[in-house]
Amino acid sequence: MDEFAVTGLTSNPTIFDHAIKNSTTYDADISRNALSTKGTEEVFFDLALEDLTRAAELFQPVFARTNGIDGWVSLEVSPLLAHDTGSTLKAACDLHRRGGKPNLFIKIPGTAEGLPAIEAAIFAGVPINVTLLFSWEQYVATADAYLRGVERRIAAGLNPAVASVASLFVSRWDIAVAGKVPGELANRLGIAVAQRTYKAYRELLASPRFLRAANAGALPQRLLWASTGTKDPRASDILYIKALAAPFTINTIPDATLEAFDDHGEVDTTLAPDGGNCERALTDFVRAGIDIGALAIKLQNDGAKSFVKSWKDLMGRIESKSAAIRKAS
Repeated sequence: MDEFAVTGLTSNPTIFDHAIKNSTTYDADISRNALSTKGTEEVFFDLALEDLTRAAELFQPVFARTNGIDGWVSLEVSPLLAHDTGSTLKAACDLHRRGGKPNLFIKIPGTAEGLPAIEAAIFAGVPINVTLLFSWEQYVATADAYLRGVERRIAAGLNPAVASVASLFVSRWDIAVAGKVPGELANRLGIAVAQRTYKAYRELLASPRFLRAANAGALPQRLLWASTGTKDPRASDILYIKALAAPFTINTIPDATLEAFDDHGEVDTTLAPDGGNCERALTDFVRAGIDIGALAIKLQNDGAKSFVKSWKDLMGRIESKSAAIRKAS
C-alpha cells in the first residue's frame, strides 16, 4: 500500500489454494479447527473471512478517504454454486453478514444463473464483484442486472448507493488463440475485447437509464480488469497494464506484474472512450477464423470449471491437513 499505491485486494479459490499449499501460514488456524465438528467448507470460510476482514480494516482509511470508491476487498462464494441462483444469493448474503465490513465485496460469477442472484443481492444491499466476465455482451448483461437491482431499490424507497464492480478477464483470450492466428495478431485479442467493453461501459455511463438512476443517488458499477498478468514470455511483462490504463476502471494486478510496472512501467496514453481501433482488430480475428462469441462462452465455462477444480483441491488440502492433525493428536 505504501510503496505501490495498492488500494484494494481480491481473492479466489486458486489464490487461497496456492497460499495454503505453499506455506504454513494457515496451519495453526486449521489445527484449531481440526478437532471441531465443522465441515471443510466452513473451516475455509472462517479462514478466508479472518484474512479479508483484516484486509478490509487495513484498507478502511482508503475507503473513507475516497468515500467508498477505493479500499475494497473481495471474497468469492463457492464456485460449486455458479449455476445455482438461489444458493448463490443465500451464500452471498450470509458471507457479507458474517464479514461485517462495509468495504467487503462478495464475488458472484456472471453466468446466466448468476445474473438473477446479482440483481437480488444488489436489491438486498450487498456489494457485489461480478467475476468471470469475458466479453462486452457478458458485461452488458451484468450491468443490466446491477441496474435492475438499483432500480428496484429506488422504487422501494431504499438508498440506491450499493457498490459493485464488473470484472473482465483479459489475458485468457490471448492464451486461447495462441498459435491459431497470424503472428501480427498475437496478444491483441484480449486488449481489443477490453477496448470494446470499455466503449460499452462508457456508453452506459452516459445513457439516460443510468443518469436517471444516478440522479436518485445510484453509483456506477465500475469496470475492473482481471487476469492482467502477461502469459506470453515473448511479450512485454506489463502489456495489459499499459494498454488498459483508463479512467473509471480498476486493475487487479498480480504481484510480479505490479513489481515489473514499478520497475519500468509508464503510461503515455489512456483507452479511448469510443473503443479506438477495437472494431478493426476484432474484424481481423474474425477473418482469421476466430468465433469470438463462441469463444467468450467457452472461456466463461472453462473459467468456472477451473475455479471448481481449485475449490476441490483447496477443500482436499484443508481436509488432509486436518486429518493429519487429528491423527497426530
